[in-house]
Amino acid sequence: MTILKIERLPHNKSIPQYQTEGAAGMDLCAAIEQPITLKPLERTLIPTGLKIELEHGYEAQVRPRSGLSIKHGITLINCVGTIDEDYRGEVCVPVVNLSNETYSIQPQERIAQMVIARVEQAHIEVVTELTETVRGAGGFGSTGKH
Repeated sequence: MTILKIERLPHNKSIPQYQTEGAAGMDLCAAIEQPITLKPLERTLIPTGLKIELEHGYEAQVRPRSGLSIKHGITLINCVGTIDEDYRGEVCVPVVNLSNETYSIQPQERIAQMVIARVEQAHIEVVTELTETVRGAGGFGSTGKH
């Protein structure tokens, strides 16, 4: 099991929590004093009031919450954000309102989830050609729908 060190900033009122025993992600809450209202297609950066320190070889992935996405159209601008092991600034969540309705993010609302994952840096080798496969360069639906 990896250790995640968390520093709580003065505007933080909670720490990330796994909501169930089998949860892959821990919820991140909005560390805001007043609601932030997003109009359709509007985006903003929501602070969490947290700084983190990851062990070497790990990243934190910030992902949308499925309930906010399907019920209200609130998701992350970059779909999945990566927090590198050497980042020490405040964790903030870039959200966007993809619905046709305004939505107000409330103080301490769970706005995203954070998954801790192992990563490796690749050794890059430049070659003149790649090995061939059956699929080849087929992409973007080339394998069909079923």
